[in-house]
Amino acid sequence: MEEILYNIEIRKMEGNYLGKMYSDIDGVKEFKNKHISGLLRDMTIDMQLLLDEFSSYPMDITEDTS
Repeated sequence: MEEILYNIEIRKMEGNYLGKMYSDIDGVKEFKNKHISGLLRDMTIDMQLLLDEFSSYPMDITEDTS
């Protein structure tokens, strides 16, 4: 099953990079950095932290007891 986790938008504005991440889990987050590598690092770390936290939640598995 395919599921979209994030929609990402990156723009260059006035010498800075602006990144926006949209997700059903975490809403909208904005990141700013002068360097694209720093922006991508910040966004990647944020996604990894949230996905690590999300994956540690117990799965809601219903068992068939028939």
